[in-house]
Amino acid sequence: MTLLITVFAAIISTVLWYRIDEDRKLGMLSLMYWGASAMWLVDAIAEYMELKAEYFTPALKDMLNDAYLGISVVALGLIIWLIRLLYHDPKGKIRQLLER
Repeated sequence: MTLLITVFAAIISTVLWYRIDEDRKLGMLSLMYWGASAMWLVDAIAEYMELKAEYFTPALKDMLNDAYLGISVVALGLIIWLIRLLYHDPKGKIRQLLER
């Protein structure tokens, strides 16, 4: 589940970056999600090598834990991206707000 959730987040952020992001602010977000997807892919391969056929029949509890972890990773990526975006303030809106 973690792999699927992060791959979907990576695909969505990449499509948004390619289609509508003229200022190229979403590039870092999509790269973070692709990096997380690569990490979970390596984890899935290692787990498959350990469990073999049992890998494809996880318990419901394990699936829920993995889904929670995947959603947490996506949320943490968004938080890091937002903090970076606010720090760099590309349009100067926060600076204008603080100067008032």
